[in-house]
Amino acid sequence: MSLTEATAPTEATDAGAATGPPAAWPDLSCYTTNLLAHLAPEVPGVRRRLGASVRLAVRLDLPAGELAFSHHPRLDRTPDGRELAYRGAADWPTARAALLDQLAYDGRVLAAGNVRHLPWAPGYGLSDAPHWLLLHGHRDGQWLVADHFAALTPHGEQRPHRGWLTDTDLAAALTLVEDPPPEVSRRDRLALGGEIPLPDTGPYRWLAWQPTQPTQPTADTRPGEPTDDPGPGTWSHDLADSLTHIAAVFRDHPEALPRYVDDLWAAARHHTYRLACAVDDGALNPERAAASAAAWGELPKALRFAAQSAARGRPRPTVVDRALDQLRTAQADLDPTHRRKDDHG
Repeated sequence: MSLTEATAPTEATDAGAATGPPAAWPDLSCYTTNLLAHLAPEVPGVRRRLGASVRLAVRLDLPAGELAFSHHPRLDRTPDGRELAYRGAADWPTARAALLDQLAYDGRVLAAGNVRHLPWAPGYGLSDAPHWLLLHGHRDGQWLVADHFAALTPHGEQRPHRGWLTDTDLAAALTLVEDPPPEVSRRDRLALGGEIPLPDTGPYRWLAWQPTQPTQPTADTRPGEPTDDPGPGTWSHDLADSLTHIAAVFRDHPEALPRYVDDLWAAARHHTYRLACAVDDGALNPERAAASAAAWGELPKALRFAAQSAARGRPRPTVVDRALDQLRTAQADLDPTHRRKDDHG
């Protein structure tokens, strides 16, 4: 069995079926996992498109100590000219009516929730964290909900889930935290790969289809030209450059480390999937891919350990530097043209 066959359903899989276990999807972030399940009926070959386009784009011109990440380009643009955009509502009756309308029209809705209020999540009742989930049906005051995300989280193991929530329970599940920190807002704006506006109203938020909007030019492009940049600002698309910038931010602003551990954890999952796809396609040596995947797997563990240690008054900057350096070395071994910055000044 190949590296991806065990976790990837066919594109024709009906991820919203009301019976049977939830379809298995690649081990990605909760956003990307449920995004893929939502896009599969609309975007042919979306899993492979993701595997071929995973990146770690990092914005370079934010204020000191701030980071923003894009893990892949936009995947949600359909052949018939549609893309996703956020919608929001300030109260549950308004959100409920809009969700029912979209569910009747599209057959499913990708919605934003809060881990604290998800009964199947290990963090239920313990911590606030944004989380995407899918709505697939409504009957007798209950909603059919699917969450394809699986991971070992700091609170325990999360397994894919499908089940029914009452109207009251769904209202709680979709109530987002007010005034999230800036890294969370950036994460939400860039969750589709390219920056999109957040609704002015809350605390309820979901994604809806709209006609594809013209690509906004950057400083280096002319109107109408395609751009690979995730949004405004100066971005690094080179993995070595991105890792070097991240290392510098963590070294100069150690207080930033705990704010961005989740972003690097997501990056590790995305890049591990990219490596698996490349091996399956015969484009990558399995042994070198395994070494790179191991380095990606160790990165969030080391960063989380360093952040927890710093919170106890024992900062460990060498742990952070070593983990990032090992990843750069593994990537250089994977691709000889991908040299570390200190190899050529």
